[in-house]
Amino acid sequence: MSSTPLMTFKSHIEGKNADVAIYQDRIEWSRPRGMSAKKLTAGLLTGGASLLATGVRSSDAGTEMIPVRNIASVVTKRDGLMFTKVVVVASGNNIDFRVPHDAAPRIKALLTDLILGRIPGAEQPTAAPAPAPQSGGTPVEQLRQLAELRDAGILSDEEFTTKKAEILARM
Repeated sequence: MSSTPLMTFKSHIEGKNADVAIYQDRIEWSRPRGMSAKKLTAGLLTGGASLLATGVRSSDAGTEMIPVRNIASVVTKRDGLMFTKVVVVASGNNIDFRVPHDAAPRIKALLTDLILGRIPGAEQPTAAPAPAPQSGGTPVEQLRQLAELRDAGILSDEEFTTKKAEILARM
């Protein structure tokens, strides 16, 4: 996993503040521990008894992550006068990042580019492995089959070179 985020921003996720980081291969967000207004109000009204009984820590604190390869689409929806929801649809699950209007297009564009593999080094959906040439046959026949697979676009030049070296090493 890469360690340098491409973008970071603050968001509201499920009504809680979160720090979001977009990497080449994933989106991560964390909700810092803290006290909600609801919990603080209850603590004040009960003279601190409810805070002693339930504790000060927030139970919603923690981190979550979605791999880019699991993202099916990214949608933006206006959410009031100041915010836009960037909805990430991944494996049947929707995550709503609530961000200022001016940040939403940049976030959506970056996630779209990652999904489509437009950013160098970003994860792209992996295709099924290319079929290897039949092992039965002479090395020359195997090299011909390998070249046909490369010419048909089934193998990349790198895959072709690797397999070619394996066949030549067995000679």
